Order: sequence, then structure tokens, then C-alpha cells
Amino acid sequence: MSMKVLVIYTGGTIGMLPSEQGYVPVAGFHNRLLEQLGAAVEQLPEYDLMELDCLIDSANLVPDDWRRIALLLERMWTGYDGFVVLHGTDTMAYTASALSFMLLGCDKPVILTGSQIPLAQLRNDALDNLITALMLAAGGEIAEVCLYFNGRLLRGNRARKVRSTGFDAFDSPNCPWLGQVGIDIDLRHDLLLPPGTPRFRIPRFDPAAVVSLMLYPGMPARLVEAALADGRVRGLVLQTYGVGNPPDANRELIEVLAHAYARGVAVLNITQCHQGAVNQGAYATGATLNGIGVIPGSDLTPEAAFAKLHLLLALDLKGDRLRDALVEPQCGECA
Repeated sequence: MSMKVLVIYTGGTIGMLPSEQGYVPVAGFHNRLLEQLGAAVEQLPEYDLMELDCLIDSANLVPDDWRRIALLLERMWTGYDGFVVLHGTDTMAYTASALSFMLLGCDKPVILTGSQIPLAQLRNDALDNLITALMLAAGGEIAEVCLYFNGRLLRGNRARKVRSTGFDAFDSPNCPWLGQVGIDIDLRHDLLLPPGTPRFRIPRFDPAAVVSLMLYPGMPARLVEAALADGRVRGLVLQTYGVGNPPDANRELIEVLAHAYARGVAVLNITQCHQGAVNQGAYATGATLNGIGVIPGSDLTPEAAFAKLHLLLALDLKGDRLRDALVEPQCGECA
């Protein structure tokens, strides 16, 4: 039985055309793809291609766009064996993370990809990324949300954009690649998640519910206080130093965080380092955060931490339930 894949074009560089203001997403991606492929289209897995009505430049992505993509996937889930989501690279890691948490219990492949150069340009990385993503989605061996780019298959909620211009734009610093594509397609079956039982969760998001702040030397407490002043803020992703250390000598800053916790704001502590995890309490400075209720974020990427906290708050988790859900891995996003 042949596998059938749905390709969803959401926007992004892969389908952009030049304009007087620079590259912009433009409808009609499938026609441009067929022009590039020519007769080779017959060698591809069977697929359908859909475009969002309002294409997204991924720099303009908002949490409600995660919901829009997830709802489309949910609606089409039973009709296809796999899915490819074409997305802009700037915020692809955020969307890959969010989809992994919303499509909990995934039992089919959802492969996000895009390109650094548009398909319409003679020299591009778009065609290879798309063709390989199609083959991965039709292969029947993957049952999770992944990101494929330049020969690397990455767990979606472990991926990060690490280069702004290189074709090797994405990596997963704290997780081995799930597969490598060269002459052959080599998958790490020992790392792939087993197929689950779909229990999708696609809530409405409040874009003001979560803020993310990176500490820096001499950061005044008033900046954190201002970021949390909006009463709609219910979560803070705090990027601290090393293994989760804040400047505890800045008592005003610590007091702001303590007051935030007291009024119900969940503070999730992740490291600024590209590799390694939070060990909140290995140093006395980090232990300060334990004393005021800050939640250690293990080795979550900033993108996964932001998306996971957003989703759990949108599901109205609070207190110990929220803390437990943040600490426990749900789909391979942390150690």
C-alpha cells in the first residue's frame, strides 16, 4: 500500500519571491514546485499540497498561528500517512516545539522544513529539503514531530536555529540527531519515539501569557518588574547563567521574582548555554531560586520552554500540576 503525504505551505523563505521591499511569501507555491521538478515529480511519494489562506512570514509568527496549523493537521489526520509543514526558518523551532506538545501521542510523522534560499531561485536548498522531507514523511518509520534541514533529522522540540545564513542552519545541541541523510537515509531507531495514541490538545492562546527574559550583568530589577506588570502574564521563562545561576546579590531582582511567584506567575529557569542543563542549587546562587519557587527547566531549549509553558498555561494548569508537567518530559523535549 502506497503512503500518502499532505504538504502544508504556511509561508517562509522556501516559497518567497523578491519584491521592492525584499523577499515576501507569495501564493502559488505548488506551481513553482512542479516547474522545478518537471518529470521527476512522478518519482515522489503520492502527496497533496495545501496553502494557508494567509501566508506567514515567520518573523511575524504568533502563538495563534501554532493553533491554526495544529487544527489543520488534526482535521486532515486520518486522511494521510504523514505530513510536511513548510515554514519559515526564523521561528521554525518554536512551531516544531509547539506542535510536538499539541499533537501529544503522535502516531504519524510531522516533518517541518524550509530553506535559506527560495525555491524560485536557480541556486537553492529548497528542493532537496522538501524532497527529503517528503520521503521521510512517507517512510512509515517516524511517529513524532521532527525538523529536517540540510541532511539532519532533528526532534522538533530539541531543534534550534544556530546559523543565520548557512545551509546547516539547524542543530539540536542537547540531543543527538534522529537521522542523517547523505547517499542513504540513516535513522536512529533507538532514539525515535514509538507511535502513541493521539490525544491532541489545541487550546486558544493568550499571546500576553508568557514572557521570556535573558539575564545580563547589571540587569536592573525594574526591567523584570515591568515585563511582569501586565496582569495577563502568567509565566516567565528566565534564561540564567551556567547551570541556572542568577545574580543573587541583586536582592531587588530576587524579590521581584519572589513576588511574581507569590501572585501565581510560574517562573521557569533555563540556561543561556547552548549545551548542558540547569542544576538549580549546585551553586548557592541557584539555590536562592529553589527558595522562592522557581521551576528548574532541565535542558529545555528556549523555544521548547516558551512553547511548553504557553501550552500548559493555555490548558489552565496551575500550582503543582503545572510544575510537574513542566519538569516531566512529555515527548522527548528534556532529559
